Amino acid sequence: MRLKPIKTKKDYQQALERLDEIFDARKGTPEGDELEILGMLIEQYENEKFPIDLPDPVEAIKFRMEQLGYSQSDLAKVVGLKSRASEILSRKRKLSLDMIRQLHAQLNIPTDVLIQAY
Repeated sequence: MRLKPIKTKKDYQQALERLDEIFDARKGTPEGDELEILGMLIEQYENEKFPIDLPDPVEAIKFRMEQLGYSQSDLAKVVGLKSRASEILSRKRKLSLDMIRQLHAQLNIPTDVLIQAY
């Protein structure tokens, strides 16, 4: 296959089919190089045509709490007060810059997720 930019749905379909054909190609081979470049082209097309929005900040906090087995009391230790944690989870309080920093540092939630409006 001749590599070219993916501009249409047809181009995209053909690229996916070719990717499937050469999926097991070894690095350093011509097909391996084609696989790497084709993957980048497909990723660029998908990012443009099928963007994925960032998760809601409060939902991201809840999800991370669930992953870590955190209770509201555990969250209160991160944001300062139990009442503050409750207000955040019920969307009655916006996150301050300091809270965003603490949530990022202690729960490892990306800051670009936390700074969104909700």
